[in-house]
Amino acid sequence: MSPSSDYPSIPVSPRHLTGDGPGLREFVDKYSSSIAMVGVLWSGDHLFPGTVETLDLLRGKGKRVVFVTNNSTKSRADYTKKLESLGIPATPEEIFSSSYSSSIYISRILNLPPQKRKVFVIGESGIEQELQSESIPFIGGTDPSYRRDIKPEDYKAIAAGDSSLLDPEVGVVLVGLDFHFNYLKLALAYHYIQRGAVFLATNIDSTLPNSGALFPGAGTMSAPLIMMLGKDPVALGKPSQAMMDAIEGKFQFDRKRACMVGDRANTDIRFGLEGQLGGTLAVLTGVSTKEDILGGPVRPSAYLDRLSDLLGLRQEAEAGH
Repeated sequence: MSPSSDYPSIPVSPRHLTGDGPGLREFVDKYSSSIAMVGVLWSGDHLFPGTVETLDLLRGKGKRVVFVTNNSTKSRADYTKKLESLGIPATPEEIFSSSYSSSIYISRILNLPPQKRKVFVIGESGIEQELQSESIPFIGGTDPSYRRDIKPEDYKAIAAGDSSLLDPEVGVVLVGLDFHFNYLKLALAYHYIQRGAVFLATNIDSTLPNSGALFPGAGTMSAPLIMMLGKDPVALGKPSQAMMDAIEGKFQFDRKRACMVGDRANTDIRFGLEGQLGGTLAVLTGVSTKEDILGGPVRPSAYLDRLSDLLGLRQEAEAGH
């Protein structure tokens, strides 16, 4: 059964666990699983200090760690290589991306007509790889023929439904973060949806953190379509509970014994609260500030200055010997 979308009671003041050894131990001991947003591990190509040691500590305590990300530009295989390049042992089975979540939704949940099983992709290779893993046909994406300016003759062809531009087998438009977003892709996506294609988004994040700054997120790709169509897409990334259900179905974990660890209140923490996980832990190395965590409408159970502050568990244990 899917959980209620209502938040559990929001703590008046989330507990600050940095430097609180006994508080850390009490908090972590409650959970057998951690659903960690990859953004708490690194930013850009910068691995936050102490990350590897912190994950080793959690795994050494028997905690299952699942890496969840809304970034659809990389596949699970890409993220495995990324983690390993940073010195973090991982397997594709431990990673759950919005592109994988979207592919599972299309292949196993949507009941598309046989002649409408193709996907028009706005996005990067991560989406394509995950669609291929589910044997889903697609067009668009990284195909160079879509990375161009729209031409006067394109307007006429699209308006007429010319099959040279509008593939009649497209039954889904899937929108993710696209570093080559353009007017032609937007026009095609709109007309596919107008002709009955299902409107999906890998996620609707407004911004993308990178190199200590914010850049346009996947939600900015969907925003023009939302304005044109007057309706929202089905989103398959955090905080969508379709993603939480898929994660639970795959890993068979007890929600009450799981903790969401993230750096963004309106996606990561909301994801854990609406999923009725046992705990939510915010980390202040990403999007949300301390003021957001303490005074915003979406508040975690607790927060840390940085993920590596969990190493205080080791210090607290050593002090007890």
